[in-house]
Amino acid sequence: MTSTSPVSGTTATPADSPVAVAGAIDAALSTVRRNIATFGGAYPGDTTVDDRYELRPAEGSIPRGGNRGWTTSFRTGMLWLGWELSGDEAFREAALVDVADFARRVRAEEDLDTHDLGFLYTLSTVAAWRLVGDPAARDASLLAADHLMRRFLEPAGIIQAWGDLSDPAQRGRTIIDSLMNMPLLTWAHEQTGQERFADAVARHTAQLRDHILREDDSTFHTFYWDAATGEPLRGATEQGASDESCWARGQAWGIYGFAMNYAVTGDERLLEASRRCTEYFLRHLPADQVPFWDLVYTDGSDAPRDSSAAAIAVCGLLELAKVETDAARAAEWTTRAHAILASLVENYAPAAPEDSDALLLHSVYDLPKDNGVDEGTLWGDYFYLEALMRVARPEWRKYW
Repeated sequence: MTSTSPVSGTTATPADSPVAVAGAIDAALSTVRRNIATFGGAYPGDTTVDDRYELRPAEGSIPRGGNRGWTTSFRTGMLWLGWELSGDEAFREAALVDVADFARRVRAEEDLDTHDLGFLYTLSTVAAWRLVGDPAARDASLLAADHLMRRFLEPAGIIQAWGDLSDPAQRGRTIIDSLMNMPLLTWAHEQTGQERFADAVARHTAQLRDHILREDDSTFHTFYWDAATGEPLRGATEQGASDESCWARGQAWGIYGFAMNYAVTGDERLLEASRRCTEYFLRHLPADQVPFWDLVYTDGSDAPRDSSAAAIAVCGLLELAKVETDAARAAEWTTRAHAILASLVENYAPAAPEDSDALLLHSVYDLPKDNGVDEGTLWGDYFYLEALMRVARPEWRKYW
């Protein structure tokens, strides 16, 4: 169904129609192609600066443009999506360059002290194994899964988040993002049959369900356990407005992460957790369907938006719709996902691909630290393209 433009009176195409989605994909892939030419095998930073990506800063022995941090694989994931959407071998060739570098990174044990190994290796080497059957990528993925298991803390039953495991400031801490890192362990269980991987997923996701999800259906960003006794201690935030507020991107991770882990564990309480995260998120959206960076803010606020949280939520809603056991709810989740995506296409993508190196404008990385505020982000770009893929090709098999 078309609508009439309030400005011209002409017939306008809805922003979530097949034609609009196809146009958004074409525009996005044009930008991804240009970024291949710009960066080659080097990696852009986490966020744009004035809507342009710069080379990732050097750190220690890792040179400028090197493969470090938690976001480099989102570029690789976009390359794989670009190849699947277009068939253009340039995307596949560029992705395989990244995959070889991720294999090198894990063998060299370079910058691996993070739970985000799931982000890093699912979208790079696991995707390579799924899509092209690369045996070296499979080996690298299993090495990464083994490294991630080193962060599993008994008897707390959690994967510790950041940093050196001996750092007392981080000991026993996990974050809601970790839900999205569990698919690496699920994949490793599928490949090896080793129950330690599946057990870690089941125990970790249950702990987050019980403690990171609050009674009012909002979420903490981070939560601490006593690493020695397993006692749950307290919730907090690193990137939200306050410990008691609800960081928008974290709530979106909850929608997607709980739904995805329900699908592999069969734990009905994870399905309910995803529903609860969803309902809270949707209740706190402003009129244009794209959240402020923290859900404490509402229409009329001048706080920045976080379009990346919206893109993650679209993917999460569509994933939830696939596993939802109630048909009416599944239809509602799908409808709401399309509405959010339509707003992103119409209001948050660059007016023309050449206007920015990002696929999606107006994201926030870490407002309390004034990092990447009102900029493009690699993860926002990736999840926007995944959202477009999910709508254009509902049968698409996710990399997670």
